Amino acid sequence: MRHPRDVLLGTKVAAPLPVCDHYSGVEARMRKSLALQADLSEEFGACVFDVTLDCEDGAPVGGERDHANMVAALANQAQSATKRVANSVLPRVAVRVHPVDHPAFEQDLDIIVGGAAAALCHLMIPKVETVADVDRAVRWVDQAAAKSGRTHTLPLHVLIESPGAVHRAFEIAAHPRVQSLSFGLMDFVSSHGGAIPASAMGIQAGESDAGLDQFSHPLVLRAKLEIASACHAHGKVPAHCVVTEFRDAGTVRAAASRASRALGYTRMWSIHPDQIRPILEAFAPAAHEIDLAAEILVTAGKADWAPISFGGKLHDRASYRYFWQVLERAHQTGRPLPDEARTYFSA
Repeated sequence: MRHPRDVLLGTKVAAPLPVCDHYSGVEARMRKSLALQADLSEEFGACVFDVTLDCEDGAPVGGERDHANMVAALANQAQSATKRVANSVLPRVAVRVHPVDHPAFEQDLDIIVGGAAAALCHLMIPKVETVADVDRAVRWVDQAAAKSGRTHTLPLHVLIESPGAVHRAFEIAAHPRVQSLSFGLMDFVSSHGGAIPASAMGIQAGESDAGLDQFSHPLVLRAKLEIASACHAHGKVPAHCVVTEFRDAGTVRAAASRASRALGYTRMWSIHPDQIRPILEAFAPAAHEIDLAAEILVTAGKADWAPISFGGKLHDRASYRYFWQVLERAHQTGRPLPDEARTYFSA
């Protein structure tokens, strides 16, 4: 039987990524994050969140070189850790480097990509304004990767953080090396010179304009929708911004659910370990959705993916594609799969 991925997906469908991208910038927290990734990989049988080691906000001023060397060493250690290899679930470790116009950008790439390219799942480039910024990043990334001996291209994720970048989101998303766009909420708000209230950085909507939050302020909501739309137009992954109320699991879960169900995001940032499970739960399909998707796809596979009647409704490859993506999301979030559907992910 042919695999659904080979039959159903076209060139404009984004590659599946873990729904949670967890950021750490301090060495002790980086190590704890990598250990937690290993623990949850063992629990769920899949790597359910990325760990992104942060140079942009994590490196002390004047200590960028030492920080980059430490990050490269941690990425290499995670890749070779015997526990993960024994479980056959490899870690997913990324790095956020400095912006392309920062003095430490090229140094970051020489040290991190040049020394740990094989250990990285992607590289995050912050404060991207134009396609030219992406092109510059690609040149330096590829030069550093070639020195390291990496044999396949390193995907780039980019952070959209200004009104101008939002305006050019479709152009940036169209770049062949870009795998994902993330929304940089706090920089976006601050780039408006006080025209957007500070409440728009959080989740605290009220009746007055001053109480507008990140899900109700028109300019912020518009930016989120532009980025999600640009990603889906070009088969890239839209990653939702942070929730600063990191100790309120209910708020995190509600925000993640709204980002996923209403705004079209398929991935979200975490800035505290307590946010990871609520994000996984919010982005995961419900059990009845998983069961329905599995039944329809198994039936369709037996029909060689021709149209079928199921539950009194017609289904063809358009709906098969949707239900396959439900199963992929279930696998990415560590949800239990029916036995026949589990075989799709056994390799």
